[in-house]
Amino acid sequence: MDGLRIAGVRVAAGAAGIRYQGRDDLVLLALPPTAETAAVFTTNAFCAAPVQLARRHLAAGRPRYLLINSGNANAGTGARGLADAEACCVALGAAGDCAPEAVLPFSTGVIGEYLPVERIAAALPRLTADLREDGWEAAARAIMTTDTKPKTALVRCTLSGGRTASVLGMAKGAGMIRPDMATMLAFLATDAAVPRDLLLQLLQEAVADTFNAISIDGDTSTNDACVLCAAGTLTGASVGAGSDDAAALAAALHQVCDALATAIVQDGEGATKLVGIEVVESADAAEARRVADTIAHSPLVKTALFASDPNWGRILAAVGRAGIAGLDIEGVRIWLDDCLIVSGGGRDPAYTEAAGRAVMAQEAFRIRVALGRGEAAARVLTCDLSYDYVRINAEYRT
Repeated sequence: MDGLRIAGVRVAAGAAGIRYQGRDDLVLLALPPTAETAAVFTTNAFCAAPVQLARRHLAAGRPRYLLINSGNANAGTGARGLADAEACCVALGAAGDCAPEAVLPFSTGVIGEYLPVERIAAALPRLTADLREDGWEAAARAIMTTDTKPKTALVRCTLSGGRTASVLGMAKGAGMIRPDMATMLAFLATDAAVPRDLLLQLLQEAVADTFNAISIDGDTSTNDACVLCAAGTLTGASVGAGSDDAAALAAALHQVCDALATAIVQDGEGATKLVGIEVVESADAAEARRVADTIAHSPLVKTALFASDPNWGRILAAVGRAGIAGLDIEGVRIWLDDCLIVSGGGRDPAYTEAAGRAVMAQEAFRIRVALGRGEAAARVLTCDLSYDYVRINAEYRT
C-alpha cells in the first residue's frame, strides 16, 4: 500500500533472535513530542508483564516510544517478567535518550517464556538508528506470529480548512482471538492533533464494534492491546470534542479498525470462511450480542462452516442455549445470506438443502437471526474451524 506513513511517527524493525530465526521480531515506534497516546488493554486476569507496565507508563505521562517484540509473550512470568519488561524500557531509554517511563512495551508469542533481555537491548541502538516514517510495512511483518500476512490499513479524511488527515494502522492476530477488549495487538496513528481524553473516547468507540466484535476461537489473550497515537503534526487547530472534525476523524478511525479486524478474521489460523453473524429484532443490544457470540463460539457451528454443511440444527441449538429468557421460538427466523432456513419453530417450508449448501460453499456469507423481540441488533465477525487450526496450535511450541 502506497503512502504508509504518518508525519512525525518513525518506525523501525529488526531481528533480535527472540524466538524466530532469519526474520525481524522487534519493532520500534518513535513518537514526536507533540503526540498524545491512548490505549485499551486485555481484560484477561493473567495480563502479561508488558501490559501491566504499559498501563503504568501511559498513566504517568506522554510516551515517546512503543517497543514491540514477537515470538515471546512475557506472560505468566511473574516478578521476573515484570523486571525484564522494565529492563527493556531502561535499555531503550538509554538508546533513545528518554526516561524509561516514556516507553510502552508490548509482547506477543509463547506464554510462560522469559524475554532474552540482552538480545533485545543489543538490537535497540540499531533500531533507533534505522527509524524512518515509511517503516510500517516491515513493522507489520515483524510483529506476526502465526499470521500468514501483514495487516495494514490507511484512510484519509478531510478536516476543517480543507486539511487532509491520515489514519494509519497495523495489527497482528490469527489465533487466540475473541471479543474482549481488542483481542490482538494493533497500533494506530494519525497526524491530527487530538486531546488525550477525546483520543481515548474515539478509540473505545472504534474498538467496540470492530476489534471487540470478532472471534476466531473464543480465546482472549493475555497480551491484547490496541494503541492510538495522535502525532499532532498536521497544521491547524486541535480536533475538538463534538466537532465536525471529530466526526470525520472518528469515521476514518472506524474504517481502519474495521479493515484490520476483518483482515485478522480472514487470516484466522486454518480459516477458509469469513462469516458475519447478525442478530436483529432483539430486546436489547446485550441480548443480541449474547446470541451472536454463542453462535460464533460454537465448535459445532464452526466445523459445519468448514465443511460447507448447512447443518442448521447447530445454529438453532446455539440460539436456544444463549440464555434468552422468554424466547418465543415460533418468532425466530434464521437465514444463510437471503436463504431462509428456520421459521415458525422449525425448518422453513420453502428451504432446500441445495440452497443452503450453495450459500455455505462461498468464501464469505452471513448468518442472520431475527429474534422477533424488539429493534436492537448486534454483529460479530467469525470464521470456520478447520483441521489446520488444530495442527497449527498442536505444533505451536515445537
